[in-house]
Amino acid sequence: MEQAEAVRANRWTTYFHTLEKLMRSHLATRPARLALAAVAAVALTATAITGSASAATAGSDRDSSNVRNCGTNDLSFTIGSRTQAGGYLLVTAKAKSGVTCHLEGILPTAFFGSSRDSHVSPAQHAVSEGVTLSGSTAAYAGINPKTTNDENGIQFGQLFLSVAGDEDNTVTLTLPRTVTVDRPIATNWQADPADAVPFG
Repeated sequence: MEQAEAVRANRWTTYFHTLEKLMRSHLATRPARLALAAVAAVALTATAITGSASAATAGSDRDSSNVRNCGTNDLSFTIGSRTQAGGYLLVTAKAKSGVTCHLEGILPTAFFGSSRDSHVSPAQHAVSEGVTLSGSTAAYAGINPKTTNDENGIQFGQLFLSVAGDEDNTVTLTLPRTVTVDRPIATNWQADPADAVPFG
């Protein structure tokens, strides 16, 4: 990389020396000298831009903390059933092979069916700390399908889920059992499954 930069700089130095000789030549007319000066100015500008771009790229390479946000298609999802807090569904998200991305600690977009009462509401109001997913690292969201204390509700065997803001790429998850749904709630994505228990 440094050798290539040195070669490039040497070429520009040679080019500028050649321009300087031509501009100082008594054979060159005044319009020609002006044209050469303009070309030199353009070349200098191009060099400055190239140098800035190289520095920016090098800075990006050094700053590995800039991980892109996860999209729904970056992740694989599984869903299981838990008995704590009266019973809930635990969604586990992992990055697909070769993907590293950051999953914001906010509510996933999830619903069981087309009716308004089948769309999840937040079980918590504060934003959680996000999770950077890669390899075996996972994020968890807990969903309580029924928060009402009556016999109302509709039974469903599937959950439709996506990363918030990426609803065009919703995935369909088959539930481990049929559940009765009425005003469901969900936690934010969490790094610890113990924090993904949807109380309420």
